[in-house]
Amino acid sequence: MRPGRAERVRKPGRARTRGQATTAALRARRERRRLLTAMLAALLMVLGLTSATAWGQGPDQATKRAAGPDTTAEQVLTWTANDDMTKYASAPTTAVAGKATIVFENSTATGNTSGMSHTLTFDTSNPDYNQDVDLNILASPVDSKGGKHTAEVTLTPGTYRYHCTIPGHLAMQGTLVVTGEPPGDDTTAPETSATVEGEKDSDGNYLGSATVTVTASDAESGVEKIEYALGDGAFQTYTAPVTVKDPGDHTLRYRASDKAGNTAAEKSVTFTVVEPPDEDTTPPAVQGKAEGKKNSDGHFVGKATVTVTATDDKSGVEKTEFSLDGGPYLAYTDPVVIDRPGHHSVTYRATDKAGNTSEPAELSFRVVAGGGVPSPDCPEYDERLTVIVGTIDSGVPNRMTQRRCTINELIEDEKEWTSQALFLKHVRGVTGQLVTDGVLVAREQKLINQAARKSGIGTPGQETGYRDLFDGSEESFAKWEHVGGGAFGLNGDGSMTSSPKVEGMGMLWYPQRKYADFSLKLQFRDDAPGGGNANGGVFARFPDVHDHPEESRPEWVAIKYGHELQINDRPDGDMYKTGSVYGFDRVGLAGAGVTPKGTWNDYEIRVIGQHYQIYRNGVLLNEFENNGGQLFNPPRDDDPGTDGRRYASGYVGLQVHSTSDVISYRDVRIKEL
Repeated sequence: MRPGRAERVRKPGRARTRGQATTAALRARRERRRLLTAMLAALLMVLGLTSATAWGQGPDQATKRAAGPDTTAEQVLTWTANDDMTKYASAPTTAVAGKATIVFENSTATGNTSGMSHTLTFDTSNPDYNQDVDLNILASPVDSKGGKHTAEVTLTPGTYRYHCTIPGHLAMQGTLVVTGEPPGDDTTAPETSATVEGEKDSDGNYLGSATVTVTASDAESGVEKIEYALGDGAFQTYTAPVTVKDPGDHTLRYRASDKAGNTAAEKSVTFTVVEPPDEDTTPPAVQGKAEGKKNSDGHFVGKATVTVTATDDKSGVEKTEFSLDGGPYLAYTDPVVIDRPGHHSVTYRATDKAGNTSEPAELSFRVVAGGGVPSPDCPEYDERLTVIVGTIDSGVPNRMTQRRCTINELIEDEKEWTSQALFLKHVRGVTGQLVTDGVLVAREQKLINQAARKSGIGTPGQETGYRDLFDGSEESFAKWEHVGGGAFGLNGDGSMTSSPKVEGMGMLWYPQRKYADFSLKLQFRDDAPGGGNANGGVFARFPDVHDHPEESRPEWVAIKYGHELQINDRPDGDMYKTGSVYGFDRVGLAGAGVTPKGTWNDYEIRVIGQHYQIYRNGVLLNEFENNGGQLFNPPRDDDPGTDGRRYASGYVGLQVHSTSDVISYRDVRIKEL
């Protein structure tokens, strides 16, 4: 037999062990005894010595059926229940072996006024009692039968235990003693079967163990015992499923006997147990390397190519991922070419098929211009996760194209467009080429074109593009002025980062000009040390910070007379989280669009009139009407509230909070609306 397949065993034909004449004689003798008992009971009733209860039943409820054609059971046994949860209202105590009709009534007629349910359940799990009657009746005054139910059973000599299984009703229990000889015409052996269960491999072998369950049934005298034997071993009593753990081929033989002494023919099942494979709890081994031409300083000239390899000796590698410069993890399929001048970091990891993920590892290096393949000529810098046109998120992944620019960068939604028709024509041309290149499918092209139409870019009032305030160069950084405590430093990768060493709270502001209605866009990254989170923010619409008549501290001019648009993803501490208008309009952590620490985030502040909108990664986090009369919360004695912050135009700035609130900014640009 093939491992894992159950063997069908034909049961031998039923052979009678007693002759027909003997069977007829036994039946006649039982009928005579039944009639004699009925006559005796009738005589006692006439003499007033007993009530009309059936022989072998409880004195209150068990009623013997009148003599007549024997169409069902030879006796009727009745249980009743009421509002009492500690005992049945009535129950028989004795019965005779043979067929019986069980009646269980839990109704208003038996005293149940609460509608409470009860069960009548015969215990088949206790070896001290008969286990051959599987009875479980649930009755309630409001069920479809009005609480009165019947069942046909065959009783054998011995004691049955019954009880109510509803929690709180467990005190409702008792025993039924059955006397007399079992039916004498049972010549049929029990029906038997066996099933094998357990986890299998592709060949049908059981991994680690196999459990065999043997069942037997006998509709006449009932099952007396089940036996089993493993291999050539001796038969032993079966009481529970048999678990086999030893590796190898196995045969389990089984049989059963009934209370009339009939024994079923031996049957068997065969199966194979094999050692289970070792559980994989080890993550993949991952290696990364950056290669390319280097100059005498060890920097890559023109480009660097990053290769990541992952191996897993057990379940195998499921996926390998990388993150460029703190961006989201992307699927790694081919070497990654990085040719933008500046400092770069590549984080990588791998996950195996058992779900184990390796700890992230990082490569850090600098790319300088010159030689090799020139840097990509991308019209904009936009590495957001999805293609967002203006403020409309298309939902399409922002993939890298053959030009080594992202789709967002080719859309050029921050450029100055003199008409919407020109912008839509440009977008259709870009997406059409990307479909040809295999970067987009037709459905994604349609979604991007629809987003471009909804964006309103190029319509009257939206013709002006964005102007860089900080593009990563020393020249643009020099146009900003720092006031108060703390400091910002320029990084080689075109970003700026607050100092972890210079104490105090301060601000870097752009004093070149004021802005009325505008859209300010930038990217920020939480670089707080350890497990903390940075507290930062963007200041908008504040007056000149020098020589202010009410406030001598320059940084506090922005705090008290402008609005701070908060950046704070910390789960505890300050109640104002990212997207809040500090002191006036609170956004909780759940609404802040939190991303993993160390990730670059797009942040946009839109101010039109006295209406403020704050976006994070293209999602609107908050809207605020800067109406007069609103007070700062928590209160500050010298804070003017919104009445002191309702300027029609003002300056913009970036906050540094403390040495532990390290935060980075890049790509700061503004568009007048």
